[in-house]
Amino acid sequence: KAWLGGQAWSDLRQYKLNPPMGADIHWSRIPDLPIAGIMLLLEPFIGWINAQKAAIALAPLLPFGLALYAHALTVRRLVDPRAWPLAAAILMSGASLLTMFAPTRIDHHGWQLAFLALTLTGLFDEKRLRGGLTTGCATALSLSVGLEMLPYLALCGGVIGLRWIMDAGQALRLRAYGVALAGGTALGFALFASQANHALRCDALTPIWLSTMVLAGAMLTILSYLPARHWAVRLICAGVAALGLAGFFYAAWPQCLARPEGISDELYRTWFVNITEVRPLYVQSAKTAVTAAALPVAGLVGAVSMLWLDRAKRVLWMQVALLSLVSVLMMFWQMRAAPAAQLLAVPGAVGLAWTLLLPLARARRLAVRMVMPPIIFLLLSGLIGQLVMAVWPAPEVKTNGRAVIRNASARCSTLSALRPIGALPPATIFTFVDLSPRLINVTGHSAISGPYHRNGDAILDVFRVFRGTPA
Repeated sequence: KAWLGGQAWSDLRQYKLNPPMGADIHWSRIPDLPIAGIMLLLEPFIGWINAQKAAIALAPLLPFGLALYAHALTVRRLVDPRAWPLAAAILMSGASLLTMFAPTRIDHHGWQLAFLALTLTGLFDEKRLRGGLTTGCATALSLSVGLEMLPYLALCGGVIGLRWIMDAGQALRLRAYGVALAGGTALGFALFASQANHALRCDALTPIWLSTMVLAGAMLTILSYLPARHWAVRLICAGVAALGLAGFFYAAWPQCLARPEGISDELYRTWFVNITEVRPLYVQSAKTAVTAAALPVAGLVGAVSMLWLDRAKRVLWMQVALLSLVSVLMMFWQMRAAPAAQLLAVPGAVGLAWTLLLPLARARRLAVRMVMPPIIFLLLSGLIGQLVMAVWPAPEVKTNGRAVIRNASARCSTLSALRPIGALPPATIFTFVDLSPRLINVTGHSAISGPYHRNGDAILDVFRVFRGTPA
């Protein structure tokens, strides 16, 4: 809204937070484009307010559609041309994943997940040139939005390198990926990087990651031209390149080896480690942990099983198994890895489900054809975990009035609750960090800070006042 109101394309500061300096927002304009497009398209027909409502309802469905299409294409190539509806059904069974695409969820995560799904699609494209270009371009797009998917994207790049080491015929895929990675990230930085992201920051596509990705793409392109016929020679060359890239990053950007967010110790202790999605899987409630992990574990079991069941595509299933394993382990580091883990679990879950369902379609007994398919789907989609947790008795917790406070807090963000606040003359309102974005959006007021890590001083100001003396 600020951009459409005249704020510069490269200025992503939110001046209604911490006025007059504003709050620095670290992602790019890419997620803004579909929202603005829908608003401008519908405003002449339904008015400005309704156009905003339509935009926040429809915009998250665009990356969701891209993720559905990408996974349908992946399983058509990897499993069976007829298996794509099963991929859509299992994708829609991931509870954590679906929240990233829910109407009103208009932040950057949905697009990053969609581009990750598209990255995966390129890995299994038999046409090496198109596959390399798809993976490289999708990686560049995801990085241009934000860095949350970086571990999985880097692993996809490593997989392409491993395939070249095993088979020199994959040189064209490696070359296309390298060129697309270097050129795509450079173009993404030129078009979408904010003024703040021209600084040497570790949490976005800044000159730090731009130089790293351009160098990585250049190295991969050079490797693809080496006339190395033996796999051991290719392995040594790739190892030297990897060490050179790691050495460059260590020497040039040592500050990024610590917390990439660049937050202070006080902010880390006071705020960051208490964010639910930042905490690891094993400290979450049983309901949250099982609901999040059921599909990723099923996908990992499916991918490992397909290594034996589909030996003709063993190399491809090794890639799926590796991505699934890493994504499951990432949840034990931070819970916010759950949506990506559920996304990456789909091919493995579909592969095993399809392999088990095909013989059942030819079973003589009607009871077998009716009973077994739903059971297989419930197990491999992870829905069994959600169903069990839905009826699992919750532990008794003495609230001491906390339930009342929690319900009152939930009402604070409603339009009816904010209407009296909005009727006041415009001012800077001191309120909770998580309520501030809602407040500045639906009223004419400003606030101190929202939950964005680059604004650590303002976040700490809010915490210090709430924890301090009345004076």
